[in-house]
Order: sequence, then C-alpha cells, then structure tokens
Amino acid sequence: MALPTDRKYLQTHEWHLVQGDTVTIGITQIAADELTDITFVDLPEVGDPVKADQPFGEIESVKATADLISGISGKVTAVNEELAANPGVVNRDPYAAGWMLKVKMSDPSEMGKLLAADEYSKKAGH
Repeated sequence: MALPTDRKYLQTHEWHLVQGDTVTIGITQIAADELTDITFVDLPEVGDPVKADQPFGEIESVKATADLISGISGKVTAVNEELAANPGVVNRDPYAAGWMLKVKMSDPSEMGKLLAADEYSKKAGH
C-alpha cells in the first residue's frame, strides 16, 4: 500500500491528517504490519487532553504492546468506537476505517515538526 502524501507522520509510525483545526490520528501500514494481528486498542475519552510527543493510548497485538504517540497538542473531539469491538480494522485499513482519534489542535504550528511522507518513508527504511 502506498504511503498517503496528504498527511504528516511521526517517526514512531503515527499519521496526522489535518482538516481545518482538527487532526485525525492513526498508525501507518508499516506499524500495522510490524505489529501483525492487533488485538486491543486503548484510546482516551472525548474531551481528554493530548500533548505533543506524549502517549495518548496503547495498541496491543499478539506480538507486542506499543504506546500511541500524538504529534500535536489539543483536546480529543472523537474516538473511533469501532476499534473497541473490532481492533483488526487497523490491520486491514489503517489510513481510513482504522483511524483512532480526532483532536482539536491547540497549537497548529506543532504540525510543522512532523515529517512529510517522503521523509517518514526514508526514516522508516521503506
């Protein structure tokens, strides 16, 4: 699957898609493939704060548990409730149906610190 160029990335494999003052966050196909079968996704509640470069939740698979990191600060406005019952959606469709949360940005300038698709791809070794 080609890496979408309409979003920004963290080296820790989270993608960030800006729509106005809201950012949708998920993980990349690279991360989903490395984790293999995802069994659980622990996400914050709507209204919870998130901070740039800090964990906002965890993702578990048959292989490992990993922190989910936000590249921006703000307040959670939506959580993908589907993932509680069906976390495998992240493996099948990480860039669309497998999104994790939406955050209203408190400091849009933080997006400038994230990687473009080509930079992320180089750093991820793909």
